[in-house]
Amino acid sequence: MDAVSHLLRQARLEASLDKHCLLGASTRMDVAAHGEQRAPFHVLLEGTCRLQVGSVVLELGPGDVVVIPSGSPHRVITPGPEPLRGTAETGGDAFVTTRSSTGGDGVIDLFCGHYRFGAGAGALLFRSLPDPVKVSFGQSAESAEVLHMLSALMRGEAQREGAGTAAFLSGLCTALLAMVLRTARSSSTDATLWTAAGDGPVAAAVERILAEPAADWSIERLSREAAMSRATFLRRFARGTGMTVGAFLTQARLMAAADLLDSTGLTVAAVAMRVGYRSESAFTRAFRAAMGVTPARFRRAQQL
Repeated sequence: MDAVSHLLRQARLEASLDKHCLLGASTRMDVAAHGEQRAPFHVLLEGTCRLQVGSVVLELGPGDVVVIPSGSPHRVITPGPEPLRGTAETGGDAFVTTRSSTGGDGVIDLFCGHYRFGAGAGALLFRSLPDPVKVSFGQSAESAEVLHMLSALMRGEAQREGAGTAAFLSGLCTALLAMVLRTARSSSTDATLWTAAGDGPVAAAVERILAEPAADWSIERLSREAAMSRATFLRRFARGTGMTVGAFLTQARLMAAADLLDSTGLTVAAVAMRVGYRSESAFTRAFRAAMGVTPARFRRAQQL
């Protein structure tokens, strides 16, 4: 299984389309915080707008997708003269349609939704991403074509909105996240997405570690399999993932451990061995440092 598909399975992802926004000029739409284990996203199909997340201001154009892993409150503003007007919503079975409160023609076509993810591997995955993530698919002919097909399907389903619409749109939104995760760089922060290392040997190392987190992944072994010197491999791995080998290995092992704690009856000691830790105490320390709770407490919380 490829790395992105593996990560989405581990994350226990659920995707929802919340709004189809056809906003006119000079409109402000405030989006409340989404809470724990939820990451809002926006995909702009037509027009331009600004998206403000805290002190970060993003200029969006057609083909831009933004994911906010922290779930922080944010604001969408369309261009036009002051004063800004608010929005009005029309309910639907699968999602709501949002327009400017005073009516008028829309100047942007924006889909808004959110991802819900598990408290273990999903939380670790989203926490490791830049916040916010902005990817511009309109800049690549191949990506633009895929996004065009996705958006056409989303628009068509949004217009007919019948039986199965919510499930259909959920699948399309999951595909959208897969596109984001396999894109090498976020244009909002210019930060590397480790989920899409563009360096072939580094990407191969990432996939091998995710597939077998318990293996003895020494730097010597990884650099040898990549046919590089130790120094070259370390430099290219850091550049391609934004992490050291040690930090990535810990991330991969803890994501696998959280998945096992949530889905199996293995003891904590057995989980530790299964993901590559030689002692239960070392595993517990690493897990608590990353998750804020011990493995046993994490498991109990998931069973409630």
